[in-house]
Amino acid sequence: MNGLLIALVVVAVLVLLGLALSVRIVQQYEQGVLFRLGRVVGVREPGLRLIVPLIEVLRRVSLRIVTMPIQSQGIITRDNVSVDVSAVAYYRVTDATKAVVAIENVAAAINQIAQTTLRKVVGQHTLDQTLAETDTINVAIREILDGTTEAWGVVVTLVELKDIQLPETMKRAMARQAEAEREKRAKIIAAEGESLAADQLGAASDVMMAHPLALQLRNLQSLVEIGVDQNTTVVFPAPLMSTIQELGAFLAREQAAGTTPAATPTTPPPTPANSAASASTPPAVEPPATEVAFNTDSNRAPGARP
Repeated sequence: MNGLLIALVVVAVLVLLGLALSVRIVQQYEQGVLFRLGRVVGVREPGLRLIVPLIEVLRRVSLRIVTMPIQSQGIITRDNVSVDVSAVAYYRVTDATKAVVAIENVAAAINQIAQTTLRKVVGQHTLDQTLAETDTINVAIREILDGTTEAWGVVVTLVELKDIQLPETMKRAMARQAEAEREKRAKIIAAEGESLAADQLGAASDVMMAHPLALQLRNLQSLVEIGVDQNTTVVFPAPLMSTIQELGAFLAREQAAGTTPAATPTTPPPTPANSAASASTPPAVEPPATEVAFNTDSNRAPGARP
């Protein structure tokens, strides 16, 4: 009795162990490739699947899109500029049997071929093309990868350049170029503005010449604009030519007043007090004749008599 019970327990354990070894679950995003004695016998769809232990092997392959970063590659462009370019690729498995049988490690293989393709494609372009035509480069890399991985049951859906690192000297040169381009545009815009302003000022001057009072009205308007800010100094604009004429007349009057000789003072009549004062005052000593004679003619020689 005890031996029979032990046998039943052993059989039950073996059955449970066989079920555990034979039951496989394939996820919704996977496909199972079934190998029987080393040969592919078919593909198993998602769900609960049973295999024969030790005889059959089920390899599950994910069908989801895989994001694969392509590490930075040191590349020399066609115009001999060294750049570091990194990218990212997206692929998915379309044929589970080829992805298992045709290649050993599909992810590592795609990573390596993507790096070499990136170096080859970017090296065929100049630096300006690499920076400006990224869409063209992305399409070229994807087409090359897609053509190579088709035999592996893989489709490359998208390739994008992620980062482009330039040398510091090239960054400074490009910055100077951008500054020069901005300055050129600024000068062109300023010149166009000056041209338009000159046209408008010419039209305004024609209107003021036809209507002289327009200039005075404009002067009053300027005074109103100045008075808004409560300034202590008011500058009244006046016509330039009239101001110059008035200034010239003022200078002429000042010059004429400076050249007019002053009137000689008259001597008052002698009074008794003045007479007494003159009597008490000794007469002034006249200088010698040699000192009185003074050369007032600059053309006459010194010491010459008139």
